[in-house]
Amino acid sequence: MVANSGTLERALEVLLALGDGDAASNGGLGVVRIAERLGREKSQVSRTLKTLAAHGFVDRDPETLEYRLGSRLYALAVQTGRSRLLSVAPGLLRALVAELGETAHLSVLQGSEVLTLLSERSPRVVQASDWSGRTVPAHCTSSGRALLLDEDPGSLTGDLYRHVLRARELGFAAVDGEFEPGLVGAAAPVRDFRGRIVAALNVSGPGFRLGERLEAAGAQVKRAADELSRGLGQPDEGGERHG
Repeated sequence: MVANSGTLERALEVLLALGDGDAASNGGLGVVRIAERLGREKSQVSRTLKTLAAHGFVDRDPETLEYRLGSRLYALAVQTGRSRLLSVAPGLLRALVAELGETAHLSVLQGSEVLTLLSERSPRVVQASDWSGRTVPAHCTSSGRALLLDEDPGSLTGDLYRHVLRARELGFAAVDGEFEPGLVGAAAPVRDFRGRIVAALNVSGPGFRLGERLEAAGAQVKRAADELSRGLGQPDEGGERHG
């Protein structure tokens, strides 16, 4: 898609118009409505939309003939989010270790297991393992339960669903010896610009040291996960997007 600055500006205007909240909620906009919004000629907007559609940046509903943002644009946004996730997370993991003195992890769901992408080790002699690049079961780990927070009840076992419900109430998931005797942990979900859970932040450590602080640790992990979510474009409570 080769364009001069004027053509590129018009294309960006159209994409921003289609990305507006009411446009997305109404399923898209027609050529006339977009032209009215932008103060552009209908024929000019139509040509821009056809070019964007040819490259997958917008889709046109065959029945309503209205345009909406296309799959290619969302794919680029997801890829950008993954890159942002890996660049922003290390600083938050270090901050959690500094605050809590325990090992912190960034994990994602891989089938029925949890894959740890990054770990920041605790400076203490007795500490949780570095699980970077390794997988653990989702059902008995705090990260796994946090990653399953939005799952449908029918896809979870009764016991697991009970733990997930509790995690929804608290805003974070916690485990006490379910994965490994004497090991406790707390995790909170990280959401992308669509509001979907894409990762989890977790802290874990020996129960004799972290057990009594687990609820407070969970609250701190949730704050860090929420900060990371905002960095991925997740709106805050006021509806404002960040990133």
